Amino acid sequence: MSAEPPSKTNSRARVREALVSAARELTVKHGWERVRMADVAQTAGVSRQTLYNEFDSRTGLAEALAVREIQTFVSGVRLHLSAHGTDPRAAAYAAIRFALEDADRNPLVRAILTSGRGGADELLPYLTTRSDIVLDAAGAVIREWAAEHLPQVTPPVVDVAADVVVRLTVSHIVLPRLPAAETADVLADVFVRLLT
Repeated sequence: MSAEPPSKTNSRARVREALVSAARELTVKHGWERVRMADVAQTAGVSRQTLYNEFDSRTGLAEALAVREIQTFVSGVRLHLSAHGTDPRAAAYAAIRFALEDADRNPLVRAILTSGRGGADELLPYLTTRSDIVLDAAGAVIREWAAEHLPQVTPPVVDVAADVVVRLTVSHIVLPRLPAAETADVLADVFVRLLT
């Protein structure tokens, strides 16, 4: 079986990106529970069959939407960690504060949290019960940063610190208690203590 030619692969990637963008736009406007597959296809300018060929189901589209948003989010975390090099507290504080503030500003995250409170929602689990995508992606970024900037800290120690701080940060995104700066301050201290 031969591989698809590059032009067909690029075209398919553009269609996929357009569909995920359309799903995001409609979710922000109406909440995921009101997003219909037909509306996503129409907004993206493709047929419903093309949408189903690409994602197979509404659940597949929800996962693609969550994955893209998480990748964008994790890129920001990477930038904030890297900006502080070998200072684990400053790096953690900057990355955690970015995560909390970005989530608060992000209209998709707000739509997910708001619609999740009103009933069944396929996107909320990506921040709660199915948060493994967030945990894995953010944890990988922290491990990558630590390997470069804190080589003296063993990987098992970094793994625990990363897992704990990511889980706590996600918890504060879902149910904030304090302003982002205060939460970031506390969680940065936790991260540093776990590294020692």
